[in-house]
Amino acid sequence: MKNRVEEHIEQAVVQMAIDNPALGQVRVSNELRKKGILISPGGVRSIWLRHDMETFQKRLKALSAKVEQEGIILDENQVAALEKAKEEKQAHGEIETYYPGFLV
Repeated sequence: MKNRVEEHIEQAVVQMAIDNPALGQVRVSNELRKKGILISPGGVRSIWLRHDMETFQKRLKALSAKVEQEGIILDENQVAALEKAKEEKQAHGEIETYYPGFLV
């Protein structure tokens, strides 16, 4: 397809999002550049959009799904990100409902 990055670069970006869900697109681009994979922050964002990982919450959701499917063991960064999200959710009193305004 037009304007697509190579498959190995796309997989590296997706894997970085799973490994470090708290990193932003600039940081992911920089970390991959250190590994010799050249991609712009905008390119990272485009890949995240294709894989429905553009927000921190969506990357955490993808991480949780991977844990359930593959039974991977979480590293320190992943555990910290999941705990941070859980604390933020409790602090703001968010409640998930099937429909908007369902509790009203």
